[in-house]
Amino acid sequence: MGQKVHPIGFRLGINRTWESRWYADTDYAEKLHADLKLRNFLKKRLFHAGISKI
Repeated sequence: MGQKVHPIGFRLGINRTWESRWYADTDYAEKLHADLKLRNFLKKRLFHAGISKI
């Protein structure tokens, strides 16, 4: 048995980047919740579109 490596964590910085690219100095929690609400809305609304990542 070999050791298991997370496929995204292993490749960060080599051939993949972070999934989210925003940064906030203030109101981090509010912007995070807004981002999650938007992602969930888009996943539900565009479920049939075949989009792999939002």
